[in-house]
Amino acid sequence: MTPLFLKLTNGTLLMIIPDTEAHLDGHTILTYTYSIFLDKKGGDIRQAIGKENALHLSKHTDPDYYGYITFEKPGELFSYTPDGKRNLTRHELEEIIERLTYIRNHPSLWQHIDNL
Repeated sequence: MTPLFLKLTNGTLLMIIPDTEAHLDGHTILTYTYSIFLDKKGGDIRQAIGKENALHLSKHTDPDYYGYITFEKPGELFSYTPDGKRNLTRHELEEIIERLTYIRNHPSLWQHIDNL
C-alpha cells in the first residue's frame, strides 16, 4: 500500500505503511496494522521500496523502524509493538493513533495525504 507521511507536533517526520490482514481462526478477524518508520527523505515515496516486503518479520534490523500499531477494534482497542531499533513515546503513540483514526474515518483524505 501507499505510505502515509506524518509530521508530529514535536517535529518528528514519520513514514507509515498500512497493511491489512485477514486471519482465520474458526472465524474471520480483520486487523489493520500500520508499520512506522522514521522519514529520512522528506516524504519521498521511494524510501518505502523494500520495506513493505519486510513488514512484521521476527527480527527487524532496519534502523529507522519504530514497530507497528494494530487497530483491533477501531476507536476502542489498539496495540503497539515496539520491535524496532527505535521506540515511540506515549505522547507520540497517542498522536499517531489519533491522526490515523481521523484519516481512517475520512477516506477521502487517503487521496490527498501529504505530510498531514
